[in-house]
Amino acid sequence: MGRSRSRERDKKRSRTHRSRSRERRRSKEKKTKDKRRSRSKERDKKRQRQSNTFNLIENHFTRVHKSRSPETNTKVKIEVKQEEEVEDEKEAPNKKKEKVVPLSLEEMLLKKKTEEAAAAKPKFLTKAERAAAALARRHELVEQQKKEMEELRQKQREIFNEGKKQLEDPRDRERREREERRKKRVTGGNPSEEFRRMDKDSEKELEAIKDRYLGVVKKRKRVRRLNDRKFVFDWDAGDDTSVDYNPIYKEKHQVHLYGRGFIAGIDVKSQKKQQSEFYNEIIEKRRTDQEKEQEKKRQKNLQKKERKRLYDDRHWTKKDLGEMQERDWRIFREDYNITTKGGNIPDPIRNWKECGDLPPEIVEVIHRIGYKDPTPIQRQAIPIGFLNRDIIGVAETGSGKTAAFLIPLLAWITSLPKIERLEDADKGPYALILAPTRELAQQIEEETIKFGKELGIRTVAVIGGLSREDQGFKLRMGCEIVIATPGRLIDVLENRYIVLSQCTYVVLDEADRMIDMGFEPDVQKILDHMPVTNQKPDDESMEDKIIMKSNFLTKHKYRQTVMFTATMPVAVERLARSYLRRPAIVYIGSAGKPIERVKQIVYLVKENEKRKKLLGLLEKGITPPVIVFVNQKKGCDVLAKSLEKMGYNSTTLHGGKGQEHRELALSGLKNGSKDILVATDVAGRGIDIQDVTLIINFDMAKNIEDYTHRIGRTGRAGKTGTAVTFLTQSDSAVFYDLRQALIESPVSSCPPELDRHPEAQHKPGTILTKKRREETIFA
Repeated sequence: MGRSRSRERDKKRSRTHRSRSRERRRSKEKKTKDKRRSRSKERDKKRQRQSNTFNLIENHFTRVHKSRSPETNTKVKIEVKQEEEVEDEKEAPNKKKEKVVPLSLEEMLLKKKTEEAAAAKPKFLTKAERAAAALARRHELVEQQKKEMEELRQKQREIFNEGKKQLEDPRDRERREREERRKKRVTGGNPSEEFRRMDKDSEKELEAIKDRYLGVVKKRKRVRRLNDRKFVFDWDAGDDTSVDYNPIYKEKHQVHLYGRGFIAGIDVKSQKKQQSEFYNEIIEKRRTDQEKEQEKKRQKNLQKKERKRLYDDRHWTKKDLGEMQERDWRIFREDYNITTKGGNIPDPIRNWKECGDLPPEIVEVIHRIGYKDPTPIQRQAIPIGFLNRDIIGVAETGSGKTAAFLIPLLAWITSLPKIERLEDADKGPYALILAPTRELAQQIEEETIKFGKELGIRTVAVIGGLSREDQGFKLRMGCEIVIATPGRLIDVLENRYIVLSQCTYVVLDEADRMIDMGFEPDVQKILDHMPVTNQKPDDESMEDKIIMKSNFLTKHKYRQTVMFTATMPVAVERLARSYLRRPAIVYIGSAGKPIERVKQIVYLVKENEKRKKLLGLLEKGITPPVIVFVNQKKGCDVLAKSLEKMGYNSTTLHGGKGQEHRELALSGLKNGSKDILVATDVAGRGIDIQDVTLIINFDMAKNIEDYTHRIGRTGRAGKTGTAVTFLTQSDSAVFYDLRQALIESPVSSCPPELDRHPEAQHKPGTILTKKRREETIFA
């Protein structure tokens, strides 16, 4: 039993011994495997670091444009090696240091060549690498800003502590100062660099406290509104290169130097003068007689050229007609504010004598009537009319447009034999003149009779308000010129009182007013009654002076259409395009604007204050005749009656009156039996009443064009006048246009109430954008 037990124990021991040896073997194998794995991992990491170093070197070289000095390369490599060493120390604190095998010479050379090749080779960064680099730069910038903010906070804390010290109790301050003095004594009275730096910091802190509590000059924050200009191109005063009129700066003192040609203390100009005289004397001595003769001839030629230039540059008033050049005609047009459009426009006439196309009998009539000099529109329109060209005349009211189209017409009619005129009486008139209102038609008739009575030319007015049968009888008796309003003329045409089979001269006076009154269809219907056989061809021959001049002198000439207007709206342009062929356009002054000779006065009043204001103006004293404009017929009659009760001699004129009453009112104002005419816009166009000194707009016109024509009744024929306007809040639609007219007028001023009124700041119907909150830009 004892032996068997001992055997079992021995067996157990051998088994445990074997198992332990087996475990030891396994653990050793495991350790060797772990060591191999760790070594392989370290090798992989080392290779990865080497590749990272090469990438870093390549990135560095791409940033500094492909090349760098070898010193910088070595620096980069040293930095990379240092980084690797730091990483090794971080990663392997608990590892045992392995034995480093030194590189052979061939490996070192190869490594150096690979590094140089990698350094020389530019690397193009990918999008991800660029993004990573940008993020890194952004991170550095944020860190720097944080650091600056931290320094600023620290400085603020120090400033706050210093201020606290300044505000502390005097006893505490004395105690603290004693302590500081004691510390200084301990240091021996010789402060070190640290103490000096502390003193500088304390001085800076004191300055900061002073700036904080005493105030400093701070730059104001620049505020840019949304409607401000984004880019400002204002130039500095130092950039001005214009002539300085200050003699101190203009005639700067010259620097006087010693040497040939310059003597100190003597004026440079006198020196130059003396030098030129000296050299001229030398040249004169050396010249031969032949050269002197040539020089004299040259000087004579120069003087002759200069005299000719001065002679040619004379003003056009000092020249004869044959001496006028293109430059002189240009100055002539500028003097009379004449602008023309269209091809081959003839030169204007300077006076009646120089107009060779005018027959002597018409010149005599012109002088007898009292037309001394032609007006600007007559100077340019009459020569164009003698060429049988279509004309569009845009001129202010009262500029003599009636004579501008009458004179060429009368010249053509007088050129025809009188026998032929009598035989062709049943074929209708030679000329048709259309006007928008009866008063304007009668005024044109008066002017035509002045010319035509002595020339044997018959004129008939076809207007409403008079007997149609009487007018028809006159037409059947025969006439050369018919002056009509569109409505009555269509009535006469439809009832066969008149035919237009030989009508070759059509005048549309105040065409814009005709269109505004709704006569555009009527005008087109009248023009359709005209014969088509004498219509002009639409080609370049219509601008040839010779062809058109020869055609004008014949009986069967081309139809000539003349259109005069004060403004050029779209409807008038449309009518001109339809019926005019290659027209010559003449602009006088600024079309559609109040004439510059009229002083405009505006009062902003309430509706119930108008009558009192009007009486106040009349009590100051007026020079008749005076025209008062209102908008309604009833208001016209009421105002005229109230003025009669006040003792003023007044009369009325509006569309509700009969023709006899209207003629009586106009004749009474013209001959002086009436002092005040109260009228609607019927009297606002074309009516010429001499010496009207005052226009009163009791009611403001509905638009600026009607206002322009109203005040055009004064300041006619080169004279001056005054226009007074009563404005109410109900007239806000015309505030903007009226304000602009007052600003542009050289003799008028805009009242502050109108100038600052919100309705006068922008055109009616303008959509205003809401202003946003102002943007603040920190400069």
